[in-house]
Amino acid sequence: MTHVIHTGDTHLGYRQYHRSERREDFLDAFRQVAADAVDNDVEAVVHAGDLFHDRRPQLGDIMGALSVLETLDDADIPFLAVVGNHEAKRSGQWLDLFESLGLATRLGPDPVVVGDTAFYGLDFVPRAQRDGFDPDFEPHAAAHAALVTHGLFEPFDFGEWDPREITDPAAVEFDALLLGDNHHPETAQVADTWVTYCGSTERASTAEREDRGYNLVTFDDGVDIRRRGLDTREFVYAEVELTERDSAERVRERVGEYDLDGAVVVVDVDGEGEPVTPARVEEYALDQGALVARVTDHRETPDDAEREVSFADPDDAVRERVHELGLSEAARGIDETVRASKVADTNVADNVQSRVEGLLEDGEFDAFAAADSGDKGSAPDSTADSTDEPTTEAASDGGADEDATLGDFA
Repeated sequence: MTHVIHTGDTHLGYRQYHRSERREDFLDAFRQVAADAVDNDVEAVVHAGDLFHDRRPQLGDIMGALSVLETLDDADIPFLAVVGNHEAKRSGQWLDLFESLGLATRLGPDPVVVGDTAFYGLDFVPRAQRDGFDPDFEPHAAAHAALVTHGLFEPFDFGEWDPREITDPAAVEFDALLLGDNHHPETAQVADTWVTYCGSTERASTAEREDRGYNLVTFDDGVDIRRRGLDTREFVYAEVELTERDSAERVRERVGEYDLDGAVVVVDVDGEGEPVTPARVEEYALDQGALVARVTDHRETPDDAEREVSFADPDDAVRERVHELGLSEAARGIDETVRASKVADTNVADNVQSRVEGLLEDGEFDAFAAADSGDKGSAPDSTADSTDEPTTEAASDGGADEDATLGDFA
């Protein structure tokens, strides 16, 4: 029997809403995972990528990660991990540094056996490199096997890649795929293999309403996957439906029904009645002790037929405008990458290059020419990955931070 914690998408260093308190929240959640690992005497902590939010983390974030890994090392709990899309670098990975210090193991094609389970790893694979993907996993003699990787997989609605394209040609039969990238916990079965996302350890976007946590996975007669919660900062979601007789005061009254002390407050206003000035409601919430307040009035007004946008939903507004432009599918894909929908800001150039190379290989370059010549193409997909909001905010965060930045170490 093998008993492990499956976690991922810790996004250390994410200064959400440009608040240092939120950056500390992400580290605190990771600390809780390590403490739970020690308390529950698990045999390993398996991390499915995006340990860091950015490929150039600040010194304080690196030291914070080291302190957590040292906690696990002191308890003789191995830390097994892969590299996610946010943190991936063309040179040596931060995970390599931690491995050189004896604090982590970077999973790959060779099995790492813990208990009676062999663990394999596959770092995030860009779309341009997935066609004809041929995994080369070495055989093992353990009773069970699990593959740890990072990406958006089927059979889930957001899936971009069929996991059978990895598992079917492999010489190894996997009991489970332990996944990262999707921030919502999801579990399904594909043939005889369990496919499971552990979700993020902190809310990296307002769309992540469920409690944060990780998976506790046991390999025995079968695969047992259980959800464990984490104690994270409170997010207050206030949805206000106004009538013609209501005013902005009704919104403040509704927000005031909650305990706002230290919370991130997200207010959505709909219905009828007079327009609501987001700044006034946000100021009220802050006066009541909220850490952050974001208000969006979703209604149209006679003076402004277009949607009123507050700081809570810039991504939605941009997507709506891109939809109106009628860009080709290829052009929309590049737009998403440039706006950092799935990658950190420092990775944009690399990912744009990969996407363009992939389009050239697929013979889709004509799609750009068609868009330039007036071919409007089809409407874009309105669905968004769970990482859309945080990475866009990170891309817009141009302020200086209190820690020195370490460059690529290899």
